[in-house]
Amino acid sequence: MDTDTTATASLHLVCPSCAAKNRVPRERLAESPDCGRCGTPLMLPRPADLSPEVFDRFIAGTELPVVVDCWADWCGPCHMMAPQFEKAAAMLPEVRFVKLDTEAAPQQSARYGIRSIPTLLLFLDGQEVARQAGAMPAPAIVEWVRKALLG
Repeated sequence: MDTDTTATASLHLVCPSCAAKNRVPRERLAESPDCGRCGTPLMLPRPADLSPEVFDRFIAGTELPVVVDCWADWCGPCHMMAPQFEKAAAMLPEVRFVKLDTEAAPQQSARYGIRSIPTLLLFLDGQEVARQAGAMPAPAIVEWVRKALLG
């Protein structure tokens, strides 16, 4: 097999725990691959909590769409939306869903201009491609992601 075919058949996924970049064959994404460094599952069907130290590397190095829930522990609507965000993650296994605590990550919150929470950010190839403020039910989150990725 030539290297061009191999390169397109694999994706880079960054570990949500240790920030190691892993190359995973596309056909193995559904097999729950683990991080080669720390053993953390890379394709969980639920959101991963990202530390501020891992966030930037995760966003920049993950070659699948990434939806970020910007939230804070004191935020009532954030807590109300959390189970809906988890349901949406299970409905879109080909998209990575992560949570970023804005209180623990002030640099990222400032860099992305987070003015209200909850705010959802959608990244593709390390670039923000869509944003949505306010709590949403799981079907609306899924519809928003699909529309943003298709259009």
